[in-house]
Amino acid sequence: MPKELRETKKTSPTRAGAVWALVVTSVAGFMASLDNLVVTTALPSIREDLGGELHDLEWTVSAYTLTFAVLLMFGAALGDRFGRRRLFLVGITVFTGASAAAAVAPGIDSLIAARAVQGVGAAIMMPLTLTLLTAAVPPARRGMAYGVWGAVNGLAVASGPLIGGSLTEHISWQWIFWLNVPLGLALLPLARLRLRESHGTGAPLDITGTVLASGGLFGIVYGLVRGPADGWTAGPVLLGLIAGTALLTGFVLHGVRAANPMLPMRLFRSRAFAGINAASMLMFLGMFGSIFLLSQYMQGVLGYSPTEAGLRMLPWTGMPMLVAPIAGILSDRIGGRPVVATGLFLQAAGLGYLAWPPERTTPSARWAAPSASR
Repeated sequence: MPKELRETKKTSPTRAGAVWALVVTSVAGFMASLDNLVVTTALPSIREDLGGELHDLEWTVSAYTLTFAVLLMFGAALGDRFGRRRLFLVGITVFTGASAAAAVAPGIDSLIAARAVQGVGAAIMMPLTLTLLTAAVPPARRGMAYGVWGAVNGLAVASGPLIGGSLTEHISWQWIFWLNVPLGLALLPLARLRLRESHGTGAPLDITGTVLASGGLFGIVYGLVRGPADGWTAGPVLLGLIAGTALLTGFVLHGVRAANPMLPMRLFRSRAFAGINAASMLMFLGMFGSIFLLSQYMQGVLGYSPTEAGLRMLPWTGMPMLVAPIAGILSDRIGGRPVVATGLFLQAAGLGYLAWPPERTTPSARWAAPSASR
């Protein structure tokens, strides 16, 4: 057999390799996506056990999402340079270790720190799931593989509040973090033995952009979280908001002028790119911002148990799994713009309805319709 043919056969995707890659990357994505929402229904129990104020509970959510969002592109760049499978293993290790640390956290501050490290692990792990899956699956089958990967991640988002509520009520809130440990330990040898190593183009890492984005987002989030407690004119709050805005402005200028920025600002010249990113930002602002307070209200005011609160959030978190395929079909027929605009309108209407001052005896039906509309 010619040398070229042997090398092609060696590096071409195999069916078994594609199946294993789909399993490993889907489970990893499930863990990272689950931790975005699984903690929400456990927050009242965490506060009762560890103490802390409302803004401390906000940080248990924000610490994870902040490090995850800021380091997401940087994690992908690290994988391209040093090896995607290698960094994927690092991400799983960090995420699993931080999950165990969160489960045994003796206080709210250590829990917040563990959640931040969890976000770092997820930021390294999550973007590499798709690149590793792409390398393992033949082009003709990638659409199906992406669909399965997306469905598993959607299941994590849909079931997050219910899983968190059920574990908190029937075992303990620590188990929302212990759940990740056996999954992570099982994935490590599978990823090491079943995934192929691959590299990217070797573009230089954008350290400057990462520092500007990280510092800017941290300053703004810190100011927004501490503002209601300390007052909007407090020195640390003003410093966080002003410094964060300045750093993010520097990040934008860096993206315009740098040769290889983390986020090239020229991409936003495309109206489609800018529009879909703006729509996504507005959607996630409404989703993650309100689900935090909704969980507190359902358990602290209406008196629902964690499991009952998780069940009542299912119309919200589970509806995207049903609507997304229909939205995709409609987008192909009438275009994406009216579909996105309709979705944002329904989300705004649902949030506005829920924001209307409710009575303590609000029936469950009140929550179902507006939650589903989002």
